[in-house]
Amino acid sequence: MAASYTVLMRYTRTVEGVRYYSTTTVFVTECAKMFFTLCILLKEHKGSIRKVSQELKGNIVGKPMEMLKMSVPSIVYAIQNNMTFIGLSNLDAATYQVTYQMKIPCTALLSVMMLGRSLSSMQWIAVFVLTGGVILVQGIGGEAVSHTTGTEGNYVVGLTALTIAVFCSGFAGVYFEKLLKGSDTSLWVRNVQMYSWGMLSAFLGVVMHDWQNVRENGFLYGYTPLVWLVVLLGSGGGIYTSIVVKYTDNIMKGFAAAAAIVLSTIASIMFMGLVVGWMFVMGASLVIAAIFLYGLPKTNTEKLPVRKSGTAQNV
Repeated sequence: MAASYTVLMRYTRTVEGVRYYSTTTVFVTECAKMFFTLCILLKEHKGSIRKVSQELKGNIVGKPMEMLKMSVPSIVYAIQNNMTFIGLSNLDAATYQVTYQMKIPCTALLSVMMLGRSLSSMQWIAVFVLTGGVILVQGIGGEAVSHTTGTEGNYVVGLTALTIAVFCSGFAGVYFEKLLKGSDTSLWVRNVQMYSWGMLSAFLGVVMHDWQNVRENGFLYGYTPLVWLVVLLGSGGGIYTSIVVKYTDNIMKGFAAAAAIVLSTIASIMFMGLVVGWMFVMGASLVIAAIFLYGLPKTNTEKLPVRKSGTAQNV
C-alpha cells in the first residue's frame, strides 16, 4: 500500500495537465479516515448508532483534556502530509522513499527519550548503517529528478520539506503510541479524536494556502480517478499505521518500509524512467539491510520491569 501510494502520488503531482491542490487532498484524506473509522465503530456496536453516539460523547465531550491531547499528533500529521506533498513534487519516488526512511532513526531516538525504550547495540548499528545508505542515495537525488519527470524539481526544497516530514512522522508516531498504550480508550475512539483535529488543521491549511484558488476553481479542482485512489490509499495507510502502533510499536513499521522501498524503486524504473547507478543500488541495499536489522531485534526493545521480592530483584 505504501509503495503504491508513493508512486501514484508522485505521478499525479508531475503528470502534465491540470494539477489539483495538495491541501484539499490532505483534508479529503482526513475525512475519509474519519468515515472508515466511524464505519468500524458502527460495526463493533452491531449497527447501533445510539451506542456509537454515547461512546463518542463520553470520550470527546466528557473528556476534554483527552481530546486536547490528541490535537498534538493530528496537527503534526497534517504538517507532515503537506510537507510530503511538497517533497514528492520535487523529488522522484525512489529517492523520496529511501530518504524518508530517516524516520527510523528519528523514531528510535524519540522512543528512547519519550518512552524510555532501550535499544541493543545491533539496533544502534542498524541506525548508522541506515544513515550511510541514505547519504549514498541523496548523492544522486538531484539527477533522479531530471530523469523521472519533465517538470522542474527543486531538490533543496524537496529535501527540506522531507526533513520536516521525517521529524513530524517520528514525533507524532511516538506521541500517539504513548497515548494509545497509556489508557484503556479504544483505538477507534482515539482515531476519531485524532481525525477530528486532523480535519480541522487540514482545512486551515486549505484556507491559508489555496483558499483563493478554491473559491475560483472549486474544492475538487483537478481531481481525477487517480487522485481519488491516492485519497483511498492515504486513508487506508493512516488507519493501518494506527493498528500497527496499537498492537506492536513504531519499530515494526520498518518491515513495511523495507518492502515499500523495493517496490517503489522497481515501479519508478518500469513506469517513470528512473535511471539508477551503483550509488543508489548500494545505498538502497544498506537501507534495506538496516531496516531488517532494526525491525528484527533479538531482544525485546521495551525495558523489562524490575520486581522486588525481599532483598532480591528479578529482571
